[in-house]
Parts: sequence; C-alpha cells; structure tokens
Amino acid sequence: MTSALHTSSLTSLPLLARGKVRDNYAVGDDRILMVATDRISAFDVIMGEPIPGKGELLTHMALFWFGKLAHLCPNHLTGELPDSVVTSAEIQQVVGRSMLVRRLKPLPIEAVVRGYLAGSGWQEYQQSQSVCGVPLPAGLTNSARLPQPIYTPASKAAAGEHDENITYERTVELVGAEVAAKVRELSLALYTEAAKIALARGLIIADTKFEFGLDESGRVVLMDEVLTPDSSRYWPVEGYEDALREGRNPPSFDKQYLRDWLEQARIHGKPWDKTPPAPRLPQEVIARTAAKYREALDRLTG
Repeated sequence: MTSALHTSSLTSLPLLARGKVRDNYAVGDDRILMVATDRISAFDVIMGEPIPGKGELLTHMALFWFGKLAHLCPNHLTGELPDSVVTSAEIQQVVGRSMLVRRLKPLPIEAVVRGYLAGSGWQEYQQSQSVCGVPLPAGLTNSARLPQPIYTPASKAAAGEHDENITYERTVELVGAEVAAKVRELSLALYTEAAKIALARGLIIADTKFEFGLDESGRVVLMDEVLTPDSSRYWPVEGYEDALREGRNPPSFDKQYLRDWLEQARIHGKPWDKTPPAPRLPQEVIARTAAKYREALDRLTG
C-alpha cells in the first residue's frame, strides 16, 4: 500500500467534483478519472484522518465485481490505464486507486437492494411490517433473510444531506417507466449473482446500493463503485446463526465499527452531535477500520 491520501491534487486535469471518497477529474469531454482517496465518512461527515490503503482496497474490490458481473450489465470502465492520462509527477496519486471511466448521464436514483432485515429496514419493519413500502411476512427477526431480495430505491441527496427512500412510482416519475423498470431488473439480478458469489467465499451481502447512468444511446450502464464495504453491508457467515437467534446483526466488514466508536466519542466532554468537525480518530480506530475493509477484500479475492 502507498502512503495515505486524504485529498488528491492533480493539476494536469480539470477537477469536476470531490465526493465523500472520490475525486473526479475530466479527461476530455467523454471520460472521467475517478480517484478513490483514503477519506472516510460517517453520518455524512468526512473524518479528518484518512484510513491508509482504503482507496486502493475499494478500487480493487470494485474492479473485482465489475469483472464478475459484466455479463449481466454493461459498466462504465474504458479498459484504459488511469496513469496514462496524468503526468509522471502525479502517477503516485493515481496508481492502484483510480478508474478511467466513460462519462455518462447519471440517474438521480440510489438503486438499493436488501436481502436481509437490518438497520433502518429492521426499525421500519417493527413499526409497519414493511420496508420502504414493500410488505413483508409477519414474524421476521433482526438480521433475518428475506423470502426474496427487495428493491427499495432512494433519491440521491446533495453533498452533506441524507438520501431519502422513495417509492418505485417516484422513480418512474424521475426517469420514465422503461428506465425505472430496467434499473430495478438489473439491480435485483446483480445483487442475486453477487450474493451467490460472496456466500461461496464465506460472506453474506445483507444489502447494497448501485448507481446507474445512461450512455449516448440511452442504454442503462452500471457506474461509480459497486459492492464495496462503503456501499454494502457485509457479514461473515460464521456467527450469523447465533446473531439471528439473539436478534442482533452480525459484526460487519464496513464502517460500522467506526460508527459505533463515534456514537460514544466526546468533544470537549460532550457527545459528538454528528456535525463537522468530527472527533479526531485515534490510531487504534484507524487501524481496526482498515483491517475490516482488508478482511472483506481478502475473503472475496483470496
């Protein structure tokens, strides 16, 4: 792993946007260089300290899944080397943590698929026996596997704001009936295939979110990242049955450890109110968070 990169600073390409994790640069009019930094966010706040190696791990895992799922859906990869579009002085910021992708028209939808009852889904189920308006059978417990995966889309929020769950009918209003149906169909197919692959490697994908865009011909294309611990809830198979019996979620290979630490963190003796600035992360929290991401990748790719 290279040294940690909190924020990239490429000057040879125009900066398009900085997200919570990725810095996007324009490469001509038709391509984007996506640089996965080592930033990490929780509760929609970016932490001041990076997680060393995180950007490389996310990129490696996304490329793994793009390859495994290419037969189901076209994706935004160009197949070109990212370091071919920057100067020699900038290669170190790019190598191992970047993707050179086609420029698409992003759809204003987070395509969420849930295969298990967890998090906000479990909270909603207890109130209404449904998740995002999708009715579910009675008697399910926390972390239970659903009878079949469900599609529960969300709207994409502006930076610093929360995504909001929306109905399928709302997605039709946003993108049209044909595209909405295609996104739902692809999302469920991608999740089902990925869940099968992960299970064979000792991992449960409890839920995930996909992002799609349209190419110049109007075709729906998978974009951004895919099935990383930043966008998915991964559980180890071992211990799952115990967690199910006890009505709790298994320990996850994502930023849940960081969220749990932040819940009890103090700033000037008071609980953190989940607004910037975030509490300073101790070295132990940084190291354990990095280890969670690394273990997920190691299990998937061997």
